[in-house]
Amino acid sequence: MFEQATTALLRAVLDEVCEELPSSETGARTHVACKILEAAKTGERTPDQLRQIGRKALTQAPTMWR
Repeated sequence: MFEQATTALLRAVLDEVCEELPSSETGARTHVACKILEAAKTGERTPDQLRQIGRKALTQAPTMWR
């Protein structure tokens, strides 16, 4: 689907955005991952854009973490 470099970028952004999430918060991490992937599919692929989208998604994710 994506080139290897893009996949690595997406994973790095996801890990960075979710770094303080407990490992039990799989629903929140999945929500963030989906939003980052959706953005990448529409052409948003700069790290800053993806981080911003990921952080916004994290605030809207169903979680007990906040």
